[in-house]
Amino acid sequence: MLLHLAIQDYAVVDHLELDLAAGMTCITGETGAGKSIMLDALGLCIGDRADSRAIRPGETKTDITASFDIASNTRAKVWLAERDLEATGECLLRRTITAEGRSRAYINGTPATLSDCADLGQLLVDIHSQHAHQSLLRRPTQRSLLDTYAAAEALIVEVSDLAQQWRLLEEEHTRLLGRTEESDARRELLTYQIAELESLDTFAGELAQLEEQHKLQANATFIIESANAIASGCETQRDELARLVQLANDARMTSDSTANLRELLQSALIQIDEAQAETARFAEGIEVDPERLHATEERLGALHDLARKHRVGADTLPELLATLQVELESLTGGSAQLEDIERQLSDTALAWRLRAEQLSAKRREAATILSQRVMATLGQLAMHKCVFEIALIPFGDTRPDPRGAEDVEFLIATNPGASPGPLSKIASGGELSRISLALQVVAADTATTPTMIFDEVDVGIGGGVAEIVGELLHTLGSRSQVLVVTHQPQVAAKGNHHLLVTKEGADQVHSTLTLLEGEARIQEIGRMLAGTKLTDNTLAHAREMLEKI
Repeated sequence: MLLHLAIQDYAVVDHLELDLAAGMTCITGETGAGKSIMLDALGLCIGDRADSRAIRPGETKTDITASFDIASNTRAKVWLAERDLEATGECLLRRTITAEGRSRAYINGTPATLSDCADLGQLLVDIHSQHAHQSLLRRPTQRSLLDTYAAAEALIVEVSDLAQQWRLLEEEHTRLLGRTEESDARRELLTYQIAELESLDTFAGELAQLEEQHKLQANATFIIESANAIASGCETQRDELARLVQLANDARMTSDSTANLRELLQSALIQIDEAQAETARFAEGIEVDPERLHATEERLGALHDLARKHRVGADTLPELLATLQVELESLTGGSAQLEDIERQLSDTALAWRLRAEQLSAKRREAATILSQRVMATLGQLAMHKCVFEIALIPFGDTRPDPRGAEDVEFLIATNPGASPGPLSKIASGGELSRISLALQVVAADTATTPTMIFDEVDVGIGGGVAEIVGELLHTLGSRSQVLVVTHQPQVAAKGNHHLLVTKEGADQVHSTLTLLEGEARIQEIGRMLAGTKLTDNTLAHAREMLEKI
């Protein structure tokens, strides 16, 4: 439960320290004194968005700290432990906001995100605002209230996640299906082109080989004649070189100074012998073969024709074949992927349907119990002839929906014999306030948060009904810590504790907080009953109301 709230320089509050106890605590004061401001400040600690304009005028920042006893709050301790935050008997939430708009949040002294503060805050505090009856007119609010009462939060998350997965799979399936229709013609073309390239059976480097062969075959006659002329010339030059080598080796020429000359001549003789032999070997491999030349030219023509067809170089045809094969495989794989997506769609839809059926069963059971308890509570609130029903309306579309298989609508009949209709069309403002209060009280009865805050939820209710509201909240306070901001003396008189908020000052106003006991509390209840003019009768009435606690 909430143990302590410290507020520094927030709105009209300069410094406020608030100690809280178990049971029902009522907070009263004149309009504008700062009652709801305290709850707004607490909201900042549990993840509400900050507004730098809320900082007290003339100050540089606001600092708010809330301390909670979590010794019996297992869910909060588990949440803290999972994040390696200290999870002892007390939990401290702190929020600072600067005039420049910078905001920082802390959990047990460790910096935290607003999302974390909000997640933890849901395990610590449940706030019911004075505008709850307005949102109650909307189906999403009604559905959320029923799901919470049915303890189906985890199940609705599963249903929502499965529906989202199904939607994503459906989008992917639609995209792939469109691609498949467009790719049929492409697949047929690729199959033909690949077969054509494979029948050509070309390979890397074949073009260069063919061009070399064609060059030799086309010039075979010239090459043979030139090779013979080269061989003949080499033979003539060899005879001359042999004579020169003989002269250089004459004893009369041999000396150290002619050694290099003899070596060069001998080397030239060897080179010309090798040139003659190489020419002979080259000439032996050349023959005039018109048929082979024709075959080579046809092969080259086939390569270049197909290359022009695909607008690529003839030497890149093998690469083109590989590229087309990869594309065809991807298109074939697209069909397999489409089948896989369809299987996933079916599996996900089945999983959603099973969870949705479980959620529907929980909703039906909870709707029966909740409607009966709300009608019983409305009877206490002077609406005993009212009929309250919860309708589960199946969706016409059978596709997975994040909301489940049906929508939820609260129906009411305020006159005997009338058919129940939607709240927005049947209930008046005062009736709607009481219906909202009944729902909040009944729902709070099964709430798991240890602290519940009711911020002026009794607006529009007075007299004996207000006294019943106070008794309901008092009973609720016996099970959980209840904080009630109220203008109703009948409600305030039912509290176990009473805090008075006042605003003081002229130029620089500030709010103060006082714990009322004894005669001071009688005086405040009297003020709430009669305004500023207190009489003995008013005070006696106030004393009588407090004696009924």
